[in-house]
Amino acid sequence: MWEERFSTAEYVFGREPAAFLQDHADLLTPGATALSVADGEGRNSVFMAERGMRVTALEFSPSAIAKARALAADKGQSVTFHEVDVLAHDWPDQYDLVAGIFIQFVGPSERAGLFAGMKRSVAPGGLILLHGYTPKQVEYGTGGPPDPANMYTEDLLRDSFAGWEIVLCQAYERDIREGSGHAGRSALIDFAARRPIGA
Repeated sequence: MWEERFSTAEYVFGREPAAFLQDHADLLTPGATALSVADGEGRNSVFMAERGMRVTALEFSPSAIAKARALAADKGQSVTFHEVDVLAHDWPDQYDLVAGIFIQFVGPSERAGLFAGMKRSVAPGGLILLHGYTPKQVEYGTGGPPDPANMYTEDLLRDSFAGWEIVLCQAYERDIREGSGHAGRSALIDFAARRPIGA
């Protein structure tokens, strides 16, 4: 499905980063390492590289990776792209920051495993960033899957990262224009948490 969706000349979600990353660019530390999970067409990984981070991106679709590489080249940035199924990934490395932006193709049955892998990839003292939709998004229909069970709530994210320092956890509504894939009034949630040094 994803390969079919991304195998077009159009950047489905646009070439600019998610508004979430722009809003919280202060969390992107120059020189730090970053991992972008299910990176899509590169808009977020390339933005992190533009902010001076050393970025690795995981993505399943070869067509999306090809567009991501083209975007990085257009912007004069270097990103390491890996063709990976994140639901079968072994998460071998650790990074100062791990970002999952609009990764809600993952439903409840697989979410705990994905989050566990992402947690392992955050270095002690590092950050995890998550951004996506709340269940109300299904009413808007302006992006994301049609199943509210795939969406996040503040309680779900706080519970999923119990014991971590919650830096940001906020649900809100906003008009977004991120390609044809995310366009219109949207029910969104931002989350950032820091892994304890001893964890």
